[in-house]
Amino acid sequence: MPLTLRTRALTGRTGPLRRTTAGPLRRAAGPLRRRRAAALLASAVSVALLGASAPPVPLGVGDRLFPYLGNPGYDVASYDLSFTYPGSNDKPLQAVTTIDAWTTTDLDRLNLDFAHGKIESVEVDGRPAAFESAGEDLVVTPGRPLRRGDWTRITVKHTSDPVSAKDQDGGWVRTTDGLAMANQADAAHLVFPCNDHPSDKAMFTFHVTAPNGYTVVANGLPTEAARIGRTTTWTYRTQHPMATELAQVSIGRSAVLHRAGPHGLPVRDVVPSADAKKLEPWLAKTPDQIAWLESKVGAFPFETYGVLMAQASTGFELETQTLSLFEKNLFTEPAYPKWYIESIMVHELSHQWFGDSVSPRVWSDVWLNEGHATWYEELYAEEKGHQPMINRMKAAYGASDRWRAAGGPPALPKAPEPGQKISIFRPNIYDGAALALYALRQEIGKPAFERLERVWVQRHKDGTATTADFVQLASAIANRDLTGFFDAWLYGAKTPPMPGHPDWKQVPAPKKQARK
Repeated sequence: MPLTLRTRALTGRTGPLRRTTAGPLRRAAGPLRRRRAAALLASAVSVALLGASAPPVPLGVGDRLFPYLGNPGYDVASYDLSFTYPGSNDKPLQAVTTIDAWTTTDLDRLNLDFAHGKIESVEVDGRPAAFESAGEDLVVTPGRPLRRGDWTRITVKHTSDPVSAKDQDGGWVRTTDGLAMANQADAAHLVFPCNDHPSDKAMFTFHVTAPNGYTVVANGLPTEAARIGRTTTWTYRTQHPMATELAQVSIGRSAVLHRAGPHGLPVRDVVPSADAKKLEPWLAKTPDQIAWLESKVGAFPFETYGVLMAQASTGFELETQTLSLFEKNLFTEPAYPKWYIESIMVHELSHQWFGDSVSPRVWSDVWLNEGHATWYEELYAEEKGHQPMINRMKAAYGASDRWRAAGGPPALPKAPEPGQKISIFRPNIYDGAALALYALRQEIGKPAFERLERVWVQRHKDGTATTADFVQLASAIANRDLTGFFDAWLYGAKTPPMPGHPDWKQVPAPKKQARK
């Protein structure tokens, strides 16, 4: 995800943010159960609001970190997104978003997340519907109430603006030759109306019309490229459900390079046409990286994969589903050693299993994404780049209490700073969470840990999962209750002793030198 901490692996410390066979346990951890119950209560309250005859208000699904993200009352099955790119990355795109969904309660009106574009019209089941804004929600009132269990289609004609508004970073990324997307954690609704929360995954179809001479690539596989006059419409479709924050559309003067991955997996990479030859040595590494990860956690979970190297200054890399976003300069900057760049590629690739296929139920579970991606980044650096993992883990342990104080423990991150929603991505959910996984491997042993990883991604493939689910599965595989262990490592204000390394200690922050 966003914060690939580019100084972290090079220095051993975190620098500026750049970025089973056993049955389930009989009881969940007390703190975990209470947190989940609180989220469900908040969601139930939001559903009750939907039926009230009161002015429209922004709603949410009860996410602790993003209270108004997502919406109750329906379950999205699919999105069909149409964008028309005008040939300039500073003008709004004309767009149509069509949402097919099941209602999960009676609705007089429903909320969509949408905050950065103009609405031309809204239809519900082919009939005009009233609409108005409330906070970052688009509140839709259909001509007739929707009943629980209804299959409904919402069609919104709107614009999609690539120029960011104040305090609304994310969404479209303007590149030197077009656009790409970076929607994590809460920015998909700056691009298109949606239920913008990872708990509601859906299938996606993209239709993107651009002037001839541009190339469009999106999540999933291409189904058509229809040229009519001076424009071409490109169509892509996913074969697996996807969270809104993982949507990707690349529009640019790009080359698409194809190769075969393990078991014939189609791999396609998107790079600036002029740089294709120079970047090819990096792209050629992806099939072996996929094979390496398959040897650790099992078969690649999607229909395709590839790297999108964008000519943009984002400050991060991002694991958009089947097509990970990278800054091109990561691969051309001579300051970064080869092993480090490859480990960052593996970090984003790991997310295809951890975060994309298995998505977090709520954003407090994001440590499951970033901790695992950091784990395999470090393991790859150890096995392929001869960078001992234990050194980085010991350094992380020394800083862990400071990270917890600043950002909260791994599974209970502090809320984002006002106007900086991406600030949930702090060191505690990267190296801090990987440190908790290292402690788990020390606690239950390498064979059990490796089995846990494989079973986890298989059991929750194409779905969502929680920290409580991980605790339960780990306990079942270890054949003992690990609730106390996880409560300390994931929720404690202080870092517990490291199993097998009683000599590891916290290290005070270096003192700042006074200016002379």
